[in-house]
Amino acid sequence: MRPEDFDFAQDRSRMVQNHLRGRDIRDEAVLQAMGAVPREAFVLPSEFDEAYDDHPLRIGCNQTISQPYIVAYMTQLLQVSEGMRVLEIGTGSGYQTAVLAELGCEVVTVERHEPLVEQAVQRLEQLGYAEHIDFHV
Repeated sequence: MRPEDFDFAQDRSRMVQNHLRGRDIRDEAVLQAMGAVPREAFVLPSEFDEAYDDHPLRIGCNQTISQPYIVAYMTQLLQVSEGMRVLEIGTGSGYQTAVLAELGCEVVTVERHEPLVEQAVQRLEQLGYAEHIDFHV
């Protein structure tokens, strides 16, 4: 299936309402960031139909993108504020990185799999987040 075959905005809204707000995610800034970052841009095309389901998905190199609830929960626990500098270990597809950048954080991110960091850099540049991210392999 192609990206245009999906209503990602509706799926993203449903994810925020059901999987995040419907559980114990109460930080409005985190909820807004999760509602703004297009998770479909961080998953394999073969996984588009599950992009907003609340479970991890394959991203290559035997790695996964964390389920949305876990990303929101970890971010809420950080209690970040705009301008904070955050160290992320394991860039993966760059989804958590994008959520932190959406919240106004300066992110230093480290990934051991070079193909993943190359893809993450490209995605995050295309989405306009890379300016506040320092990538390391």
